[in-house]
Amino acid sequence: MTKTTAEIFEKYEVRKTNKQKKAFREWALKTGEEIDFNAQLEKCNFGGKNIIFGDIEKAEVIYGAHYDTCAVLPFPNFITPKSRLIYILYQLVITLALFIPLFILITVICSTELCYIAPLISYLYAIALLILLHFGPANRHTANDNSSGVTVIFNTMAKLPPEMRDKAAFVLFDLEEAGLIGSSGFNKKHKELMKTKPLVNFDCVSDGKNFIFVFRKKAKDYVDTMKKAFAEKDGYSCEFLTKGYVYASDQASFPCGIGVAAMNKKGNILYMDKIHTPKDRVYEEDNVEFLSACAVKLTEML
Repeated sequence: MTKTTAEIFEKYEVRKTNKQKKAFREWALKTGEEIDFNAQLEKCNFGGKNIIFGDIEKAEVIYGAHYDTCAVLPFPNFITPKSRLIYILYQLVITLALFIPLFILITVICSTELCYIAPLISYLYAIALLILLHFGPANRHTANDNSSGVTVIFNTMAKLPPEMRDKAAFVLFDLEEAGLIGSSGFNKKHKELMKTKPLVNFDCVSDGKNFIFVFRKKAKDYVDTMKKAFAEKDGYSCEFLTKGYVYASDQASFPCGIGVAAMNKKGNILYMDKIHTPKDRVYEEDNVEFLSACAVKLTEML
């Protein structure tokens, strides 16, 4: 484990409160400068701050990852990127489970003379649920989501030879968990630049040996180059998906966005589990080494 990775897990694994984020940002800016990348903060909506390393204007490619921490939940965000039906059914089951207490409460209320307050109770319940899901206590374990992506960024920065530093820039996005706010704000501020510039986003890449690469419409021209740069090696498989997938992360904010994630596999089903729960503790360092080395190769190829 690199010194940078060790520091992240020892001191900055939780990045949710303003205080925690500020401490991480100060460390990240200092670390970026030590690696010899110009580092700066850029504001986005709702008080968010993205961290930028390098010159985004000169760069041939931008690598990204979100650094904010999600709220801890009693159930995982279960993702099956190639199996939409399973993904939708899981979301429906979770939604129904969340609203069962409300159904019971409304049934009881409507059996009394207080039935007229049922709409208000429903509204307040929905608001309270939204607050809990997005602004509740932080998940204390963020190995996969998304300390893994953050460490890929710093590892790639450190691996880039000096003569290649101008070819790549890096962004750590804020407020991904609140709805891709940091990345959408970055795209809005640099709209013309990002129309054609590839943005490779690393989100949840340390749990599983089956990597998926998902491509937005304007990123499809980079499929062959990505296949060469991220060539499979022993123990890994790579799938490059241009349509029919489900994987919402910061790459979705960019016309030329490319998302990278690690999946486990059972039968023919690729899946991600554990994230958003205390079980998010799987950090395969080899995954990070593989992806950062491939990112250096991609930078050289562009």
